Amino acid sequence: MPGPADTPVVTRFAPSPTGYLHIGGARTALFNWLFARHHGGTFLLRIEDTDRARSTPQATEAILKGLDWLGLDHDGEVVSQFDRHQRHAQVARQMLEAGRAYKCFATQDEIEAFREAARAEGRSTLFRSPWRDADPASHPDAPYAIRLRTPETGATVIRDAVQGDVTIRNDQLDDMVLLRSDGTPVYMLAVVVDDHDMGVTHVIRGDDHLNNAARQMGIYTAMGWDLPVYAHIPLIHGPDGKKLSKRHGSLGVDEYQKMGYPAAGMRNYLARLGWSHGDDEFFTDAQAIEWFGLEGIGKSPARFDFKKLENLCGQHIATADDAALLHELMAYLDAAGLPPLTPTQQDGLGRAMYCLKERARTFPELIEKAHFVLTKRPVEMDERAASALDTVSRGILAALTPQLQNASWNRDDLEDVMTRFAEAQSTKFGKLAGPLRAALAGRSVTPSVYDMMLVLGRDETLARLTEAAAAGPDA
Repeated sequence: MPGPADTPVVTRFAPSPTGYLHIGGARTALFNWLFARHHGGTFLLRIEDTDRARSTPQATEAILKGLDWLGLDHDGEVVSQFDRHQRHAQVARQMLEAGRAYKCFATQDEIEAFREAARAEGRSTLFRSPWRDADPASHPDAPYAIRLRTPETGATVIRDAVQGDVTIRNDQLDDMVLLRSDGTPVYMLAVVVDDHDMGVTHVIRGDDHLNNAARQMGIYTAMGWDLPVYAHIPLIHGPDGKKLSKRHGSLGVDEYQKMGYPAAGMRNYLARLGWSHGDDEFFTDAQAIEWFGLEGIGKSPARFDFKKLENLCGQHIATADDAALLHELMAYLDAAGLPPLTPTQQDGLGRAMYCLKERARTFPELIEKAHFVLTKRPVEMDERAASALDTVSRGILAALTPQLQNASWNRDDLEDVMTRFAEAQSTKFGKLAGPLRAALAGRSVTPSVYDMMLVLGRDETLARLTEAAAAGPDA
């Protein structure tokens, strides 16, 4: 969908740095990023830090790190909304001078007294300032707020690319404060001025901002500015259909990295939360950018589902480039506060990646499967693996080890040796698998025995088998 006057597409993500980057914010950022990249446009980042009491540098850093982990690169410098407060105030005074706004001398006590009386009488608490049409000659020498002169009749129609036309009667809108009596601009003014000055053509945000659009449109109209295209996306709900909250596991994006979800899987899943392209579930970034459009966004809230997230993440791990996967796994260990891999472990993990990533849905699962190549002798056994190494099994391993000494170390020859050995023992290879897994990995659930032997190599494999065969029940 083209923007105003078919100008190049510019989107923005504008979080408030009062806490972590939550899932809803991450999805909003993703939709803006995808839309801009689809159109070859610009994706901007603005930190809405006008709430000085609650905004913190730590929260800003957390937002930037979350976006960086998700791979949502922004164009240009990060804009601080607070740094632009003088420009916001300037626009309010321009509207005042043009008669589009007016001075209001009503105090907070007077406004609250009006509302209390209105509630008691069952009337609307929408405040109508008595100063709207007052003669300037009657203005007192006192602090004043600047209010927008909102039309009192007719209606404001929000032409929304997702929600359709949304009509709000103007008599339901108050004359919004633009500049407080202490000279500070309000958030609603700052958003519009920043979006205009930054050239934003499409405002893609949560539908909890839908009512704000009607009030913000009044500022655009008063200033004679082109309206952006609005696209208000439904919120994310938990599996029970209620608004996503901490009890559903609504965590900061950084927590998902610490839990070991790959960023590509997270992007894929977030894209599917409220947007669709036919029946496609799994797709790459390139496909998402090619396909993304506002027409694919539904009106109903999306439901967060950890099983679907893990399923998609598993598919992305399985199809990822081995070197890239190793790099992201190292970043996961750092984010989760876990010990880094040694150069030897990194090398082994890189060689083993082909047989680790097929069924791992998260990095912790992948690391558990990689235990055989990350550990060193003597291999520590878990309880199930230890139970597989009884006296008979150790005897079998002792007999098998010499058979492997002269085997060519490739899968076909190893399989041939194992098959002939099993036949000589009047058993099947399946019976040998448990003791072999225990000896090689100290685990009962591992990649295939042949894959482990190939990754570990001849010397390490034989050394582990020899140690396991020699170990007594109390070793």
